[in-house]
Amino acid sequence: MNDAAARPDPDALLRHAAQEGRGRLKIFLGAAPGVGKTYEMLSEGAAQAREGVDVVIGVVETHGRSETEALTRGYTIVPRRTVVHEGHGLAEMDLDAILARAPRLVLVDELAHSNAPGSRHAKRYQDVEELLAAGIDVYSTVNIQHVESLNDVVAGFTRVRVRETVPDRILELAEIEVVDIPPDELIERLKAGKVYLPQEATRALAHFFSKTNLSALRELALRRAAQAVDAQMLDHVRALGVGGTWAGGERVVVAVSEAAGVESLVRAAKRLADALHAPWTAVFIETPRTQGFGAAEHRQVARAMNLATQLGGAAAAVPAQTVLAGLKAYVGEARATQLIVGKSSRSRWFELRHGSIVDRLVREAPDIAIHVLPMAAGARGPRRAPPDRWGSRSGYAWTGAMVAAVTGIASALFHILDLGNVALLYLLPVMMAASLFGLWTGLFAGLASSIAYNFFFLPPTGTLTISNPENVVSVLVLLGIAIATSHLTARVRAQADIAAASARTNAALAGFLRQLTRLNDPVAVAQAICEEVGQLFGLRTVMLVAEGAGLAVQAANGSDYRLETMEMAAAQWAYDGGAPAGRGSATLAASQWFFQPLVTGERTLGVLGLANEAGGDPLRPDQIPLFMNLIEQATLALERLRLEIETRDLGAMRERERLRTALLSSVSHDLRTPLTAVIAAAAELHHGATPELIATIEGEAARLHRFVANLLDMARVEAGALTLRMEAVDLADAVAGAAHDARRALEGHTVQLDVPPDLPLVRADQQLLHHCLLNLLDNAGRYADPGTPIRVEARHRYGVILLSVEDEGPGLPPGREAEVFDTFRRFAGSDRAIGGTGLGLAIVKAFAAAMGIGVEAANRQDRAGARFGLSFPAALIVRDMAEERD
Repeated sequence: MNDAAARPDPDALLRHAAQEGRGRLKIFLGAAPGVGKTYEMLSEGAAQAREGVDVVIGVVETHGRSETEALTRGYTIVPRRTVVHEGHGLAEMDLDAILARAPRLVLVDELAHSNAPGSRHAKRYQDVEELLAAGIDVYSTVNIQHVESLNDVVAGFTRVRVRETVPDRILELAEIEVVDIPPDELIERLKAGKVYLPQEATRALAHFFSKTNLSALRELALRRAAQAVDAQMLDHVRALGVGGTWAGGERVVVAVSEAAGVESLVRAAKRLADALHAPWTAVFIETPRTQGFGAAEHRQVARAMNLATQLGGAAAAVPAQTVLAGLKAYVGEARATQLIVGKSSRSRWFELRHGSIVDRLVREAPDIAIHVLPMAAGARGPRRAPPDRWGSRSGYAWTGAMVAAVTGIASALFHILDLGNVALLYLLPVMMAASLFGLWTGLFAGLASSIAYNFFFLPPTGTLTISNPENVVSVLVLLGIAIATSHLTARVRAQADIAAASARTNAALAGFLRQLTRLNDPVAVAQAICEEVGQLFGLRTVMLVAEGAGLAVQAANGSDYRLETMEMAAAQWAYDGGAPAGRGSATLAASQWFFQPLVTGERTLGVLGLANEAGGDPLRPDQIPLFMNLIEQATLALERLRLEIETRDLGAMRERERLRTALLSSVSHDLRTPLTAVIAAAAELHHGATPELIATIEGEAARLHRFVANLLDMARVEAGALTLRMEAVDLADAVAGAAHDARRALEGHTVQLDVPPDLPLVRADQQLLHHCLLNLLDNAGRYADPGTPIRVEARHRYGVILLSVEDEGPGLPPGREAEVFDTFRRFAGSDRAIGGTGLGLAIVKAFAAAMGIGVEAANRQDRAGARFGLSFPAALIVRDMAEERD
């Protein structure tokens, strides 16, 4: 039964190929703090170092334990980096330093740790993933309560829910070593102060570190490690194409059908899986006869599959030509060790005609334990043939027409054909009838062809009598070939139908995923989910999300849906419990809608409701696997959007924090200088005012006024509170006025104005343009070399007016000229590093953009220095003053 599994699994091969070039992860898993995970990790790291492996410590938390600290001596320790958060410095692992160091192995303690805000990754396990992607091996530690899938289980009996978790996928990719000590020994270590401080240890012994809790945690750690090892072993043997069950761990499969008592099989599978601590799956085999199921049979299978998922098992529907072939293929692929099937009461005549699936399983599957449970007499629902099983009237009519046509053609060509060739002609309608209309129509074609061949062509013609015994053989051979051809053609057709159904499923999944990945708005994604699911299954759909204290409809594939009190109660139950509810489920089945929650490892993102307008259960059992795959894809898409939104919000918060810090730094430095001068000058006024003191007070007060004005202008820009008054402006007058107002900032420099008086007027806000020119001139005056000229030039070329301010100084860092317009940006080692809040040029860019004016910054080509320009496009150039006045 493992022949199909004795080939390399393409998916497993792809997973193995994806690991090529990546680092290897080893996790030291413990039941609780204090079992010695860090100690064991350091010991194994030291052993690797003695063998010549380049090993470094990325981060190790010794928690003051002397024996652990002793093991860190002799290692190369990568210094941690300091992240400032809310005024406190937090030490975190320096990921970039480790990547630059590129060791062969790095030790990273406490895999579930949350990094300080401002780090590249929110979680330490994400840092580890980047290290693995760079080809660096990693040793790490984690406690069982930090595993995402077990977080709620641990919280259930310890009454402590940890907030830092590691996704199960990390453990599935890692080599796991369980670090285990008996609970009594761990308690003694706790009492001795080797885990926590004495006052903390007393409190821990009374709560989390009770012997009962430690025993349960120990069992969970051992069981989770065994599951991870079993999954990795199965993936390996699938990649190698090795046959056999490989019963390193128990795996239970229960076969469900349309029988009325099949729920008892599902519950028995649950009890067996719990006793064996094994994963289990309920499988339904879809065969051609499944097409003949009525609503009652579909409903029965759906109930069994839903019951399996509610009890914690998996559900699968497998297309196959026969139940026996499907079961053998599935248990072989899953490497199941336990199979549960039901045995119904069958008549002797039925078993003679169809055989016994149970008997054949026992004979043909010697490497799996089969549990046969009796089904109640009469439990099996009525067996009805598919509507097309016996053929349709139109199929028989077309078959008769084809036999008649072949007879006519053979009669016309009989004078040049012998009897053998005529018999071959009759194979054509047999094959066509079997492929187009099914087995029974093909058999009818074979019988009709034999009769026509005998009646019209075998002597004596016109009768069904055959005079020549050789012709009897010809008729029997024709009939046998017709039967065999019909049977084979029907089998090929059934397999083609199964393959087409699988292709449709794959195409639906691919199209659904492609649709979701193109969207970046949660509401649009929810609407796409409702429309796609509704279209695929022909159902009414609605998406509900949490809003306030209840649920609210976010999207639907129509506006005429109705959710009554019962429906809202079922939706709320599904959201709160994370399990299906409503029609077709075991909870609030009186509802007309079925509600499926979209659950991630951390939360329920929403609830998808389904309703059948014709009444009845929304989903057939053969549709459940496709629906669950769609739900998984929808959940991943919504989770991706949620994380993207949180990342954007976090980025915006970080940017605001950066701006706030930069603002405080700039203001505290740049306002202190003029304030100091003003205070000193005011103190001198007691001894008498002099023109120099008055000029100092006026100049420094002007500087303060300019700083405050820049801050207010930047606040207006960020708040979107700019009000434009666009009017015709003479650039010659605007430049002259700005140069006059900036004369104090330009002291010590010669200002060269080269603005032709015949330049066309431009449309601009005169006040905003004045601010732009003031900031450009102030920037040039402060950063140009002393005594050098500052040039203001305007030219009208190619329909664009370019106004530039040029200074003579060190210039801008090559390749980073555009960054000078960023808020609070000041370049070190350039002419932008002298004082200033870093707001002036940012205000220039914001004001110019509001008016539709372009800005640019570049280094001068003729000499050292920088050039800043305002570019007025043709749309802002006034061609006709009459039109401007109108």
